[in-house]
Amino acid sequence: MAIRPRKPPLFRPKKPIGRSVLKEHRKLIEAIDRRGVLRGTLSLGALALLTGCDVSEEPAVQSTLRAVSAWNDGVQSALFRKVHLAPTFSPSQVVKPPRFNAYYDIENVRPVDGGSWQLELAGRIADKRPWTARQIYRLPEQELIIRHICVEGWDYIGQWSGPNLRAFLERVGADLSAKYVYFICNDDYTESIDMACALHPQTILATKYAGAPIADPFGYPLRLRTSTKLGYKNAKWIRTIEVTNDFRETFWSKQGFNWFAGI
Repeated sequence: MAIRPRKPPLFRPKKPIGRSVLKEHRKLIEAIDRRGVLRGTLSLGALALLTGCDVSEEPAVQSTLRAVSAWNDGVQSALFRKVHLAPTFSPSQVVKPPRFNAYYDIENVRPVDGGSWQLELAGRIADKRPWTARQIYRLPEQELIIRHICVEGWDYIGQWSGPNLRAFLERVGADLSAKYVYFICNDDYTESIDMACALHPQTILATKYAGAPIADPFGYPLRLRTSTKLGYKNAKWIRTIEVTNDFRETFWSKQGFNWFAGI
């Protein structure tokens, strides 16, 4: 009787998977898994089968993971509903003070001088005159009591007040058909959101928390507060707002985190 040769396995690494590669990309894999529609199905082995890449080759893994992350962004954007409102809560549920979060410790916060601070405007905006904190604090306010959700897995309910972002963009003659609103912060942090999120009725430029001006550790004098994005999208200590059609990588997207990061 003839003996049939055994078929080779579908996936055979050319060399053992290095722990350094797994460690380097673990956070990115977990981030994609938490926020993507491939929940429970994504793994290095699955990616290798889908793409034919060798998981021990760092550039191939990086390229594949970023492609999946970009695909996630597209799916989330397609699911986004412009007028769907996030749940709101009562003042009794508000956490005081808010929880600090940044890419550095609270001791390293650089306080902003509200007296000399100015908000610069750039890009596709008709009136680019800078705004002082006093001018912004005089604008009509909208209050949001919403849940802040961090990609690290924690959350809290916060009470934010400040000018509605859409109303502000309309006031300065921004091109509302542009694709992105880009933020540069006093600590050189950068972030951007899609225009649909910027125009969402629950997106504001927060100046107050629980009825009082935002304190230094939490973004004084101006920060973004949107109900439709994960925490890291809510830029703090904003010093520049730019409306643009040009996509630019931001602080966290450069490190592999989903750019859209919302619902």
